[in-house]
Amino acid sequence: MRIWTVLTVIAATALIVVALSDAVYESTSPGAFAWHVLLRKAYSVAAFALVGYLLRRALLEHGNARAFPTCVWAIAAYSAAIEVGQFLVGSHEGLLWNAFDVGCGALGGFIASADQAFGLKRN
Repeated sequence: MRIWTVLTVIAATALIVVALSDAVYESTSPGAFAWHVLLRKAYSVAAFALVGYLLRRALLEHGNARAFPTCVWAIAAYSAAIEVGQFLVGSHEGLLWNAFDVGCGALGGFIASADQAFGLKRN
């Protein structure tokens, strides 16, 4: 395995564990905080951008020249997998919020590779 692949797997696994933890959820965005939902969504976009950046680097180290679209779709799918996991452990946000969260994943994947999308950088 190559270093970016290993880092991607480690980060993605750690963030799934965090996303499925009620204790982490409550400590990072307590319900008493008026803007807790906005804060949580901002956290998720940042986390997805981090995993997306690592994935992008892993794709490039494996010679995938289409890292931009692959990164956006893969991080959206990763976000959808987290939504399924959250449903299985008892979260019932509803389909609209689930779709919004998957959109946050796609946004994170886009942010992670936006320089490629706009032709600013090759790596």
